[in-house]
Amino acid sequence: MTLVDVLIPTCNRPTALAVTLTSLIAQTFQNFRIVISDQTEGSNPLATGEVQAVLRVLQAHGHIVDQHKHLPRWGIAEQRQFLLDQAIAPYVLYLDDDVILEANVIQQLLSAIQTEGCGFVGNAMHGLSFHQDVRPHEQMIEFWQGAVQPELVRPDTPQWERWRLHNAANLYHVQQRLGLAVNHPRKYKVTWVAGCVLYDADKLRSIGGFNFWRDLPPEHGGEDVRVQLELMARYGGCGLIPSGAYHQEVPTTIPDRHVAADNAIDWSTEQPFSRK
Repeated sequence: MTLVDVLIPTCNRPTALAVTLTSLIAQTFQNFRIVISDQTEGSNPLATGEVQAVLRVLQAHGHIVDQHKHLPRWGIAEQRQFLLDQAIAPYVLYLDDDVILEANVIQQLLSAIQTEGCGFVGNAMHGLSFHQDVRPHEQMIEFWQGAVQPELVRPDTPQWERWRLHNAANLYHVQQRLGLAVNHPRKYKVTWVAGCVLYDADKLRSIGGFNFWRDLPPEHGGEDVRVQLELMARYGGCGLIPSGAYHQEVPTTIPDRHVAADNAIDWSTEQPFSRK
């Protein structure tokens, strides 16, 4: 049985998508299926030469590639829920269409989530255009010293400030400064992780997945923040460092994010669960 479904939402980014797909070819873990949901209007990026060339290589390696044209656009949360509805594997890797992965990423994420039994494990993306922009004031990191545990992270808690670690190239600078070994990643505490996140599919569905999209206008962001905050409260979640994910830093396809999905959480009713 396929162990991981790689879920890729995309819109009008054939070149970036081809680069992202290329980084799946040499993954040390190969038991995955790929599901792509394209929301480009008026053209078909999946039919371009660069994307088709990479898909043929992946298929030659034995990977099933499930391609969808999914319109109309109701927002990124609905797009992610559509992808989750297609998933059949016990773990789902949400991979944005503008990420480059090192070869061991899926293997390390899978090993971590199976060991911890938590809701998600992520590789935060490095923005290497900021390689020379060192920000010590944003590089605080909290490692998990034991098993990953549920915790309540919300905007009025000190833990919320962890988000700054994922700015620019902060995480890259931290892993270089600490000299962390690529083959021995460490788990650290997060607010959320964007772009490359492996979820336990059943746990994600147990909180309703991204079905809250119906309560949002099409122009929104923060959908991944919302599900990760809820998963952390119930099951725990973490990031891995060193991270093997790199942001292509192409222009966003979601410029209007004035509505944040995580703002709709009723924090007064949220309580962290205990895990033994």
